This record gives sequence, C-alpha cells and structure tokens, in this order.
Amino acid sequence: MSGRIGIAQRLYKGQVSFNFVGRRRTWYVISAIILLVSVGALVFRGLNLGIEFRGGADFSIPNATCSIEQARTVAESKTGSQAIVTSAVNGTIRVQTESLTADESSVLAGELANTCGVPKGEIKVQVVGPTWGSEISKKALQALVVFLLLVSIFLSIYFEWRMAVAALVALAHDLVITIGIYALTGLEVTPATVIGLLTILGFSLYDTVVVFDKVKENTRNIAGQSVMTYSEAANLALNQTLVRSINTSIVALLPVLAIIIIGAGLLGAGTLLDLSVALAVGMAAGTYSSIFIATPFLAQLKEHQPELRSLNARVSARRTQAGKSRTAEAEGENVVGTDEVTTLIDGAPRQQPKRVSRSRRSKS
Repeated sequence: MSGRIGIAQRLYKGQVSFNFVGRRRTWYVISAIILLVSVGALVFRGLNLGIEFRGGADFSIPNATCSIEQARTVAESKTGSQAIVTSAVNGTIRVQTESLTADESSVLAGELANTCGVPKGEIKVQVVGPTWGSEISKKALQALVVFLLLVSIFLSIYFEWRMAVAALVALAHDLVITIGIYALTGLEVTPATVIGLLTILGFSLYDTVVVFDKVKENTRNIAGQSVMTYSEAANLALNQTLVRSINTSIVALLPVLAIIIIGAGLLGAGTLLDLSVALAVGMAAGTYSSIFIATPFLAQLKEHQPELRSLNARVSARRTQAGKSRTAEAEGENVVGTDEVTTLIDGAPRQQPKRVSRSRRSKS
C-alpha cells in the first residue's frame, strides 16, 4: 500500500513522469492500427445483427434434450431457410429463423417441442418485424447526435472548443473500436448492445473531463512564464490523474466482468452478455483514449497557437542558456554573480572590483 501511495505522490509532484504527450506519434500509430482492424472487420465481416434489427422469429427452448444439430434440422426443414441455433449453459436452446406467420410459428414450436422433449407451452416464441429494429436504430442515432451536440456545447463553454474537439475525437475512437470488436468476434448486436454503447460514452467523457480539468488548472496563465511548455504542463496533468484513472477503471470493470463471467457464462443470460461486453470494451477503450489520445491531441491543437509557439521558443532559449551555463561551470569558468563579475574578452578573463555595500560607504 505504501508503495502505491508513494508512486502516486511522486507522479503528482512531478518527481516521476511518463512522457505520454511527447510520444503521441507512437500512440497515434497504435490507435490507427486498432482502428484499421476495426473498420476492416466492419467492412468485410459486418455486424451480426440480432433478430430485433433484422426481423424474424425467436424460439427459446428451456431444458432441451435435443442437440443443436437436431434443432437446426427441424427449423430449416419447416422454414426452408437457414436457422441460427445456439445453446446456453443452463440447457436452453435458442432457435432463430426468418419472419414467420402466427400459424407457421405455432407449427414450428410444436415440432421443436416434440424433438427436444419439452412441452409446447414452455417454449417462448417471439416474432419481430424488421421495422421495429429500424425504429430502434433511428432512435439510438438521434440520441447519439443530441448527446454529442450537448457535450460539444458544454465542453466549449466550460473549457474551450479545442478541448471539445479532442474529447469528441476520443469518443469516436472508443465507439469505432467497440463496434469493431463486435464485428471481429461475431457477437450479436441487440438493443442491449446499443444501450451499452450509449453508456460507455458517458464513462469515456467523464474520464476525459477529469484529465482536462487538471490540464486547465496546470496551464492557467502559462503563456506568462518561460519554464514549462503547454505540452509539458498537460503531460504533468496526465501523470497527476493517472492513478485515479486506473483505479476508477478497475473499480468500474470489476462488476462488468462479474456480469460476463457469472451472469452470461454460468447463468446463460444472453442479454447480460450483449450489454456487458459493450461496457467492458468501451470502458477499456475510454481509459486508453483519455490518456493516450485526448490529451496528446489537445496539446497538438494548442501548440499551433502563436502565443504558445512563442512560449516554446522562450523555454527552449532558456534551457539552451542554462545548458551553456552548466557547461561553463563544468569547465571551471566563473559565472556572473552579485559580488563578482567576470567578463570574457578575447578569451581572457578580466576581474572587476567588488562593490562596496552602502553601510560600509556611510561609515567611511
């Protein structure tokens, strides 16, 4: 515990520092590779849309004694089309087919009941039209647009427009990666997945705002000095909030992982899996983007301001002068002081007399 507290204090005081902002090109390359893989999965594999989006009939068979292949054979023989059959740990088999009429659904439910040794009344049948899924998608898109608009206005007022842009870039980064993971793994996209996606936006934004608030504090009136650049002040803010970001992410991820392992894995609750995977991936991506994407990108935008370019030049000149002074000290040369002034003319030092204090002059 003392070691963790020690490293947190050293990070906050700047005694230990990780150069997140200075190595932004490295993080950009890593994110670009992940984004390319995600976009490629979306283009070439596509999303495995659930029945709520594509429409169809869903049959849930509890305590089924038949195999997946037997259930698939029955479903495909009765519908004449391909059926998707999955099983859960608790012995429930789920059969998804194309859209069916009420009579066709009743007939198929009876055949599945006979094959799987389950009373027909225990089979849960759900028939969904594709228009319902399109309506859900439209509402989710509207919610996303309104959310991003309000976030942009809030961040522009509370911080500035550059911070709003950086935060939106981080949000887009998290969304694309999360959706890409679903395309890459073939996990089913359901309304619960959409809820998870909208939820991670808030988490990602929260983490970014915490870092930006510290950046704002560290960079207040920064152009009036010549000791530290904006990027260095932003990097200090990242290090000061690093432990908090990691701890917050771990605490948030633990219950989500418990839902995946216990709820979806042991209990077979598919809806919990759809929701929790989106939350887990989005939270991890949000933590990464707030540290490695949002703040480095913000610093890159800020460095284009004329006053901050001038600041960089002053800081560089001061450090160059300090380096020359240290070199001179190492070579044994005298450095300008208050009591003795050393002037170098043609390489030869000339000693100036010491100044007499006012007290001594008045006594004399």
